[in-house]
Amino acid sequence: MSKSFDVIVAGGGAAGFFTAINIAEANPKLKIAILERGKEVLSKVRISGGGRCNVTHACFIPNDLVKFYPRGEKELKGPFNRFCSGDTIEWFDRHGVELKIEEDGRMFPVTDSSQTIIDCFLEASKKLGIQIIMGESIKSLYRADSHWKIETNKEVFLAEKLVMATGSNPKMWDMLAEMGHTIVSPVPSLFTFNIKDPRIKDLMGVSAQASVKVKGTKLQAAGPLLITHWGMSGPAILRVSAWGARELFDKNYQFTLQVNWLKDFTTVECEEELKELKEQQPKKTVAKQSPYDFPNRLWQSLVNAAGIQPETRWADLSKKQLKALAEQLTNGEYQVNGKSTFKEEFVTAGGIDLKEVNFKTMESKLLPDMYFAGEVLNIDAITGGFNFQNAWTGGYIAAQSIVEKF
Repeated sequence: MSKSFDVIVAGGGAAGFFTAINIAEANPKLKIAILERGKEVLSKVRISGGGRCNVTHACFIPNDLVKFYPRGEKELKGPFNRFCSGDTIEWFDRHGVELKIEEDGRMFPVTDSSQTIIDCFLEASKKLGIQIIMGESIKSLYRADSHWKIETNKEVFLAEKLVMATGSNPKMWDMLAEMGHTIVSPVPSLFTFNIKDPRIKDLMGVSAQASVKVKGTKLQAAGPLLITHWGMSGPAILRVSAWGARELFDKNYQFTLQVNWLKDFTTVECEEELKELKEQQPKKTVAKQSPYDFPNRLWQSLVNAAGIQPETRWADLSKKQLKALAEQLTNGEYQVNGKSTFKEEFVTAGGIDLKEVNFKTMESKLLPDMYFAGEVLNIDAITGGFNFQNAWTGGYIAAQSIVEKF
């Protein structure tokens, strides 16, 4: 016996729940089910933002917001004009969840707990009568007359409208490819760089405001850089990894990273400043005190890398040593050999080709009455709440479009 619904949402993650709740609120008479293959729902929400759930970002202008999306920038302009970060804040506020803005613009629930978001979704679903069915792995999708037939490992479901909010699930992508959709092959998008280099060997935990560039490419970014056990991380590195997801994949994650520890300074400007320091404090030991806004340990390591002995005084620095130090500070080259991804922030570049989706409705251009929301699409962003914002916006638009059809 098959079970019939007006709408079935495949995927019990952020995008799936948001879509289902918005449909049910706009039309409480509709019979809606969420099918989740795992034993629990919203598991990625639980671990996101270090368990605090980075709900969105305090960037409220659609044309600025789209710039955080290496894939999806052009397509999201229209959708963000309909449902943006401000609408997200208002939506959660209406559902009893207050958000706060942190210094870097990231937004979290005031409780600092992702459980707040999970409870909000589960309570709303219960109140609205949305059925949540777990342990249902979709085996086949079939379009029959005016409805979808969905076969799982346990039973058969029928639905007039189907929302694919299955995230970066390769099996679902394969199924959609068989039905005619083009899948842009997935590659990791947010990762840190593995670097073994004596200059950073014992400096884990040290961070600095830096700018980085992948040598021989146009890839560059600026922001906090963090030295870790395995190499380099932090927002500057993650930005480069997101924008360079495909290019760095093609390089097999072997490349040279140029690091400017002074962010905006050129090598020439740095050299001039070092000459001034030499005149101002001739008797002081070079390695003793960092003249820049980063920890002494990093300064000492770079001084050492420039071939300057620990006891050398500023007055005794040769032209060659000054030049070498300026080079280490503003244009140090580090060999990257591989990447590390962290599970909770793991994002994939790849998914349904965006040309095959109507962004006014989030409906498939190839398969009528099939809608998409979230990471199933070839859209991804840097960290900071942007990937969730894509889920909320896509889910909201899909919900409005579906409700209009009933």
